[in-house]
Amino acid sequence: MFPGAAEYDLDVTVADEDVEHLLSVGPADVSAAAELTFARNVFVPLTTACRYTCTYCTYYDVPGEASLLSAEEVRERCRVGADAGCTEALFTFGDKPDARYTAIHDQLAEWGYDSIVDYHERACEIALEEGLLPHSNPGDLTESEFRRLRDVNASMGVMLETTADVAAHAGGRRKTPGQRLNTIRAAGEARVPFTTGILVGIGEDWRDRAESLLAIRNLHERYGHVQEVIIQPVVPNERSDYDAPSTDTMRRVTAMARAALPAGVSVQSPPNLAPVRELLDCGVDDLGGVSPVTDDYINPDYAWPALEELRAVAEAGGVPLHERLPTHERYLPAEHRRDGFDGEPAPGSWLHGRIPDALADGGVHGERFRAVARREGPLSA
Repeated sequence: MFPGAAEYDLDVTVADEDVEHLLSVGPADVSAAAELTFARNVFVPLTTACRYTCTYCTYYDVPGEASLLSAEEVRERCRVGADAGCTEALFTFGDKPDARYTAIHDQLAEWGYDSIVDYHERACEIALEEGLLPHSNPGDLTESEFRRLRDVNASMGVMLETTADVAAHAGGRRKTPGQRLNTIRAAGEARVPFTTGILVGIGEDWRDRAESLLAIRNLHERYGHVQEVIIQPVVPNERSDYDAPSTDTMRRVTAMARAALPAGVSVQSPPNLAPVRELLDCGVDDLGGVSPVTDDYINPDYAWPALEELRAVAEAGGVPLHERLPTHERYLPAEHRRDGFDGEPAPGSWLHGRIPDALADGGVHGERFRAVARREGPLSA
């Protein structure tokens, strides 16, 4: 049982023989993807407060220094993103920030919100009003919180990082694998199209990496909700002295991910952090969210590549590059999937609340969403 799992009555197990098989996989055992996709987004860091203090993270600020975007600031960022042709508002904030930071709690109360979840819901509504589809990374949530927020989110996500008990998560305020696995389970129960992933190089070993990938597969097999898995290398920064994993390490673990996961689950490699050109033959088929207008606030020292750089990556791999919505195509209703879609649609309904209306809207924003979904957006020219 993974650390912390018992606290959540969480039954996620992986078979030893599956682990051993995955440990034998290398780049030669998988095939390159036939195409690359990415989402055009605007980054909206709702707050830099977080109850955790992970030693490799530059995103959080300590109490007294953490900021909280106002509704007006959220609206302005979203407006700029929509004007730049983005379809996704990427909301990020630390885990349960109002539980640790008195100033954040008091500011929310002054604005009339009982919790960060309340405020987050309103921020997503603002994004929809400005013509963007929210994709949120809000840390650990319960099933009821997912059910509430799914009405204003096209997709959501949280990084598993690792199923290992690593020193990088040590301290009085630490996240456990059980917490993260329970969050992924809760998203599945709520039928939320979901993104997760592993972080490579924070003290885990090869067996930990295999077990982490298989744990994600286990939960996806139950609920069918994992749309992509990010294979993200740790990167040196002002708080971290971890060495970035070698290209050979990233090639092997990326191939392991492709071998472990069903074909319908994308393997994402972040192009501002990973050596993507050297990973294309290992099964990478998605480059994640890339912003033409905002920084990567989680990794501020590593700039997003420009669209022409993404094109060059795809051309180097001999594959086409396509823009996508934050909701991957197999989770979209049939009327919003392109005519040539040959994947396996996820059974049932995956869009909730205001999201179907946003996609069907007759205005300029709805037209932009549908054009991207049909692959008739700007990249088609």
